[in-house]
Amino acid sequence: MTVPLRHFLVGLTLLGGALLVGIGLVVDAVPGLGGLVHVHLLLVGWVCVTIMGAMTQFVPVWSGTTLRSRRLASAQLALVVGGLVGFAAALALGRLHWLAGFGAVMLCGFWAFVYNVGRTLATVEEFDVTERRFAVALGFFVVLTVLGVLLAADLGSALLARVGVSHAGVRGAHVTLAVFGAVLTTIYGALYQLGTMFTQTELRGIDHRFRAVEEVGHPVGVVALAAGRLVGAPTLARVGASLILVAALGFAVVLARRLSEMRVERTPMHTRYAVVALALAAWVATAAPAWLRSPTAPEHVLGGPGSAPLLLLGVVGSVILGTLYHVVPFVVWVERYSDRLGFEAVPMVDDLYDDRLAAADGALLFAGTALVVAADLLAGASGTTLGGGARGPALAGTSLVTLGVAVFATNALSVIRRHSPGTLTRVALGRFGARRGLGGDEVDESDGEAST
Repeated sequence: MTVPLRHFLVGLTLLGGALLVGIGLVVDAVPGLGGLVHVHLLLVGWVCVTIMGAMTQFVPVWSGTTLRSRRLASAQLALVVGGLVGFAAALALGRLHWLAGFGAVMLCGFWAFVYNVGRTLATVEEFDVTERRFAVALGFFVVLTVLGVLLAADLGSALLARVGVSHAGVRGAHVTLAVFGAVLTTIYGALYQLGTMFTQTELRGIDHRFRAVEEVGHPVGVVALAAGRLVGAPTLARVGASLILVAALGFAVVLARRLSEMRVERTPMHTRYAVVALALAAWVATAAPAWLRSPTAPEHVLGGPGSAPLLLLGVVGSVILGTLYHVVPFVVWVERYSDRLGFEAVPMVDDLYDDRLAAADGALLFAGTALVVAADLLAGASGTTLGGGARGPALAGTSLVTLGVAVFATNALSVIRRHSPGTLTRVALGRFGARRGLGGDEVDESDGEAST
C-alpha cells in the first residue's frame, strides 16, 4: 500500500515545484530553459509519476491478478525522479550536454514501469475497456521516452540534424505521444471504470457508440497526428487531430451523462469530474480552429490560445486531484480500518478528509485555472507570450492554482498523518525511512508477492 502513496506524495512535491517555476516564468525570474523545466516537472514529475503509482496499485486490483514485482515498482520511482531532477537542473543551469544522460535514466524508470505493469496485464485472459486503454498507453510510453532521449541528445550535440530529422518535428511527435497518447489514453481508460463505479451507473444507449468511436479514433488519431508532425505532413496531422477532437468530445458527453445520472451523494471527486467534462469540451472548442488550420505548427502543439491550460489544468489536473480525493483515503482506510469493520464503529472513506478544505481547494483551482485560460487567450489575441494585459491574470491565476494545490496537499497529508498506522516519513521513504510497512509489518519486497 505504501507504493502508490509514495508516488502520490513525490508527485505532489514535484507539482509544487512546477507551480513555483511557473510563477517565476511569469515574472522572468527563472534562469536557463525555464519553460522546459516547468513542463517536465508538471508532466513527468506530477502527472506521469501519479499515473505510475495509480497503475501499479490498481491494475492488479481491477484485473484480479498480482503485481509482477514490487522491487521494480520502487525502482521505477527512484529512476524517474532522479533522472527528472538532474534533467531539470541541467536545463536551468544550461548544461545541455548532461541532458541525454539524465534522460536515459528517466527512460530506464519508465521502461521498468512499462515492463512491470505490462507483465501484470499479460496474466489477464481477456481485457476489458480499461485494460485495453492501459495496454495502449504503455506502448505510447515506450515510444515517447525514446523520442525524449533523442531530443535531449539533440539539444546537447545537434544529433537530429545529422540524421535528417528536424528537432521541431521530433518535439511535436514527442509531446503528442506524451500528452494525448500516454496521459489522455490512461485518463480515458480510468474514467470508464471510475466514472461508472463512483456514480453507480452504467453505460447505455449512445454511450456505447461514443465509446466505440473513442476506442478506435483516439489512438489512431494520436499516431496519425504524431507521425504527421514528425515528417511535416499537414494532411496526415489534420486527420489525426480531427479524430482526437471527435473522440474527446464524445468522451466528454459520456462522462457528463454518467454524472447527470449519478445515484450517490456528490463528493469532491464528482465535482472535479464535472469540471473535466466541461474543460474537455472547452478544449475541443479552442483547439479545433488551430489544429484544422495548421496542426503541425509548433505553437499549436496542444491547440490554440487557451487550450494548454484547459487541457493540463482543467482536464488532467482535475482528473488526478479528483481521483486522489478517493484513492488516498481509500488506501489508508483499507490498511487502518477494513479489518475492524463489523467489530467497532469505523469512519467511511469520505470521512477521512476535511470537507471545508476540499471545497476551498476546489474553488481556488477553478478560479485559478479560469484566470490562466483568460491570460492565455489575451496573450494569443496580442500575438505575444504574455503581452498586453495578460501578465496580471497569468500571475494571479498561477498563484491561485498554487494555493489550491497547497490546500489539497494539506488535506491529503492530514489523512495520512491522522489515520495511517505508519508515519509520513515511513510512507515517503519506505525502507529508507523504516524497515516496517504502512501497517506496521515487515516490508517484503520480493518479486511477485505484492498485495492487491
